Amino acid sequence: MVKLKITQIRSIIDRPKRQKLTIEALGLGRPNWERIHNDTPQIRGMINRVSHLVKVEEIKE
Repeated sequence: MVKLKITQIRSIIDRPKRQKLTIEALGLGRPNWERIHNDTPQIRGMINRVSHLVKVEEIKE
């Protein structure tokens, strides 16, 4: 199964509330924090909403 390593690269200060909640739902909160998630349509949708704030890498297992 493919996993995604999501790294927050930009701060959420002065961002709309919806983007802040999406970052929180991904388990992030500060720049340079990383989380690994399974590659699902729900996670991809969240990434698309905050793509300007995060960096995504695929991890193959």
